[in-house]
Amino acid sequence: MIDAVVVGSGPNGLAAALTLARAGLKVRVYELAASIGGGTRSAELTVPGYLHDVCSAVHPMALASPFFQAFELDRRIELIVPEISYAHPLDGGRAGVAYRDLDRTAEHLGRDGAAYRALFAPVLRMLDGVTDFTQHQLLRMPRNPLAALVYGLRTLEQGTPLWNARFREDVAPAMIAGVNAHSIGRMPGLATAGAGMLLGAHAHGRGWPVPVGGSQAIADAMAADLIAHGGEIVLNTAISSLAQARADSGAKAVLLDVSAASLATIASAELPARYLRALAAFKYGNAASKVDFALSGPVPWRNPELALAPTVHLGGTRAALARSEAEVAAGIHPANPYVLMSQPSPYDTSRAPAGHQVLWTYAHVPAGSTLDMTEAVTAQIERFAPGFRDVIVARNSITADEYSRYNPNYVGGDFSAGAVTLRQLIKRPVVSPNPWRTPAKGVYLCSSSTPPGPAVHGLCGWYAAQTALKDVFSLPAPDLGV
Repeated sequence: MIDAVVVGSGPNGLAAALTLARAGLKVRVYELAASIGGGTRSAELTVPGYLHDVCSAVHPMALASPFFQAFELDRRIELIVPEISYAHPLDGGRAGVAYRDLDRTAEHLGRDGAAYRALFAPVLRMLDGVTDFTQHQLLRMPRNPLAALVYGLRTLEQGTPLWNARFREDVAPAMIAGVNAHSIGRMPGLATAGAGMLLGAHAHGRGWPVPVGGSQAIADAMAADLIAHGGEIVLNTAISSLAQARADSGAKAVLLDVSAASLATIASAELPARYLRALAAFKYGNAASKVDFALSGPVPWRNPELALAPTVHLGGTRAALARSEAEVAAGIHPANPYVLMSQPSPYDTSRAPAGHQVLWTYAHVPAGSTLDMTEAVTAQIERFAPGFRDVIVARNSITADEYSRYNPNYVGGDFSAGAVTLRQLIKRPVVSPNPWRTPAKGVYLCSSSTPPGPAVHGLCGWYAAQTALKDVFSLPAPDLGV
């Protein structure tokens, strides 16, 4: 007898499943692919011996997520937190470096150092309150109104044409824009600025950790806990309807770690027309085209300090990044694309043979793009690291269109499972005090199509599971600690 079924074994699906299992329920997870993990898979994508992250590689929320804090992820896997969270090179060998130490970061920003410190310091002082406000759903009354106000005012500044008002030089604004661009969208914009303020503050707070063994280590730790509490995982199984999900199980609850579009397909027979129309109106964003590299040695950065940056943002000045993101929004493939890069090898030697490295990158492209961005990404790296081509052993590319076929949640290659806009941070996928609950009895949506949206944080699944425990089983949320 199965009490609850979870469809999808990404971080949100696994978070939902282990929460339910910890509450004493019998839980079964169905996964379409041959391996667990969803957005947290790792695999040998180029040549044997080089371990690459298939989707997500940068984990600002691994230590900051309330779910991962409750789950004590840092006690289950090895998370290395470098002194540098990210870096942003500019032409001529200059670079902005975001250290975990805010003061140290500001000291290297010249005339803009004091302004940069003043922007982030109040957010950093109230970071737990800011995280609580942003990592739920925005219709909820903030538990720390002052933290929400401080965060909101800075988001308003950085999300409007006022975003350059406090700065005099180009390094600090470029650094902030590089973080804002994680969420893919026009800049300045309130949604991109909100994401950037949160991620940027965590860069100077708990840091951006590197999981040893790749992103897969996160999924494996969650799956191990689920199985230890009686759960089971069924691979290579596509679920096309609620009837199929419940077949032979008698499950009273079904939690779907799928896109809003897939929810409409799977649950169409039990969802009212009005809700289906709302799901059909849910918008998907632009996409990523990914390129992984196996390297014979370190990236030959013109600025040597970048060698120790686990995350690097490429694309140049704030104005250049805003231009390239506007081109993507207009359906154009930028000649000078924004490139997000992860170079974990200096901190995790298990990823590649001795002396060699792996490099993870993606460039922003229009939704549904079939263009291989390998050459554009390579040229962007070569711009800041002359001789980069000489250390390439092998490479593997995934277009946006291929991403959408690899994972149906990535509609058009949108790994966020829904455009990150101010409207869709409130309406995700519907306006509701509990957006994880659907009108179908015992059916819950627990993917990034619900609040708080994208990132590897497990929160969408955690909130959906807590709702199901209360609604269906009259059970409290369980303790998740080791």
